Amino acid sequence: MDSALPIGVFDSGIGGLTVLKALLERLPGESFLYLGDTARLPYGTKTAATVERYALQAVQELVRRGVKAVVIACNTASSAALPALTAAHPELPVVGVIEPGAAAAVAATTSGRIAVLATEGTVRGGAYQREILKRLPAAQVVAVPATLFVALAEEGWVQGEVAEAAARRYLAPLFGAGAQQPDTLVLGCTHFPPLADAIRGVVGPAVQVVDSAFTSAGVLARLLEARGVRSSAAAAGNVGFLVTDGEERFARVGPVFLGRPIDQAAVVRVDL
Repeated sequence: MDSALPIGVFDSGIGGLTVLKALLERLPGESFLYLGDTARLPYGTKTAATVERYALQAVQELVRRGVKAVVIACNTASSAALPALTAAHPELPVVGVIEPGAAAAVAATTSGRIAVLATEGTVRGGAYQREILKRLPAAQVVAVPATLFVALAEEGWVQGEVAEAAARRYLAPLFGAGAQQPDTLVLGCTHFPPLADAIRGVVGPAVQVVDSAFTSAGVLARLLEARGVRSSAAAAGNVGFLVTDGEERFARVGPVFLGRPIDQAAVVRVDL
């Protein structure tokens, strides 16, 4: 496989740009092609079968355009579709965000009490719970659906009274006074990192907050090196953007997640 090919990054919409940001920092010699299925988001409230079908279509589009690896930058799709994606593309490295996030949570906890903040679909699927318990059978894992956080992040309401009130509503019951509160919190949705300040304001400084984006970037880097396809080309660092709807909104809201401007002219609409 040609090491100069880009890495595909797939998400249900805009939140996966937090993973792309981590990938750009961890792998500055690589180019990327990001696909956000913005016409069919959110995935978090859909059935696993539907999410699997959508993910297979999206990754097929990335493969058709020529990528050397794919990162599933969506916790819901990682939970519902990763086995089907690896079976459909056995020649392609496919990395999800759940296993790296679970491994990081297990490494971070000292008490074994771990909370997962995710979408309804990810919580219902139980993937984080399974992966954490696989690594730490004695762990006490509680998963909290926080669907409203997705809408807040999409609107750019990541600080202030509304974000703080939502964080208190979701997390105060778990992280109130008491010896049994979790010592580690996994941000189990790629929309949630922009809300990290509001979340930390509720859980307090003693709780380890795990962002699976950074751990996933490390997993991909090691996988590319093992396969001998990691690039360090001087022309790397290029990013292409594909969406299934809403090019203007993607370019306007995306910088909240990516941390840098997005030129609307660089955002291409595709049909899956």
